[in-house]
Amino acid sequence: MEHFFYKENNLVAEGVPIATVAEQYGTPCFIYSRAALEEGYGAYREAFDDHSHLICYAVKANSNIAVLNVLAKLGAGFDIVSGGELARVVAAGGDPKKVTFSGLGKTTDEICMGLDADIHCFNVESEAELQRISDIAVGESKIAPVSIRVNPDVNAETHPYISTGLKENKFGISMEPAMQLYVKASKMRGIRITGIDFHIGSQLTNIKPILNALDRILTMNDQLVSKGITVDHVNIGGGLGVTYGDEKPPTPGELISTIKRKFSGIDLKIVIEPGRSIAANAGVLVTRVEYLKGHEGKNFAIVDGAMNDLIRPALYGAWQNIVPVKKTASIENLNYDVVGPICESADFLGKNRSLNIKPGDLLAVKSAGAYGFVMSSNYNSRLRAPELMISKSNIHLIREREVVPDLFRNEHLLPA
Repeated sequence: MEHFFYKENNLVAEGVPIATVAEQYGTPCFIYSRAALEEGYGAYREAFDDHSHLICYAVKANSNIAVLNVLAKLGAGFDIVSGGELARVVAAGGDPKKVTFSGLGKTTDEICMGLDADIHCFNVESEAELQRISDIAVGESKIAPVSIRVNPDVNAETHPYISTGLKENKFGISMEPAMQLYVKASKMRGIRITGIDFHIGSQLTNIKPILNALDRILTMNDQLVSKGITVDHVNIGGGLGVTYGDEKPPTPGELISTIKRKFSGIDLKIVIEPGRSIAANAGVLVTRVEYLKGHEGKNFAIVDGAMNDLIRPALYGAWQNIVPVKKTASIENLNYDVVGPICESADFLGKNRSLNIKPGDLLAVKSAGAYGFVMSSNYNSRLRAPELMISKSNIHLIREREVVPDLFRNEHLLPA
């Protein structure tokens, strides 16, 4: 179901006019739909049906505690990559026992946080990390549940910056060394082996690479069993793509139904870590046109949103649909590069977009619910935007717009 749609030529979120939200809270701003988040999570839950599973929402996609709270109330688990994200999950009412701790640079303090919170599992990325976890667990008289992240050397067929399952990527451990590390881990004090983990990349639009990786992992599980090492779960990672433009990714239901067939006759829980596919299309970035400019045969729409608000276009060359908040009857569109005020040529939200606009008009950058605000910054000393959640007919401010003192609140002048 589409939760951002036009009603009498006005873009609305769950029936609330976007223009009303922008008038009340200013621009740029991020607006999320609670119903869209719930529907995104529900698609995974329904697909698993009665197969043992744990859906761990990838906090890095959108970490606002209101977003996390909506998902926690639905019973979601969470995939984290830092101690800060663990703290957010706890503050949002999430269950630490449903938390997987990913990431290849876990500090001593973060490992201690995970042990103290009694998380579900540490996804281990290296032998050195495993040894550190063991040492800390022994020192605290605890047992650390671990899963080793295996790098299956599978091409995810996605942008190279978000591909994580090839041998040249920094993530995980190649299969043969991983087998050796499992044997070592089975004899280590303070360690309890609970699973096998893989994650080959993000914005995946084809099931085949995931299935190829899973086949290798299930073969590896058979090899572990032959060595007397058993696991409770297989973590298939996340990364299912969404439709930004003309992509046609599989639905969660299509992915999970295929995955479940691979587990026929195998008594293992499936853990999955979706983020983008739950949050991306549950949000928009709303920005206002400040100026229109013609230059050397090009048209520029200069807006108050910028790469500090939404860096994906600059960082990845990502395409996100940009639509007017109010449709007009005129068909006299021009092609615009929609650009921000930051002093970088990479500061654009979209290029060559057919729009009929004038200064003061509002635009909505769609699919901005994931990897939007979480990747924002104060570059050029710009204030970070507010975040709002629409729940039925109610508008909830879930993060206030920064004010100027916030820019240097933690800075200090040198003494005279």
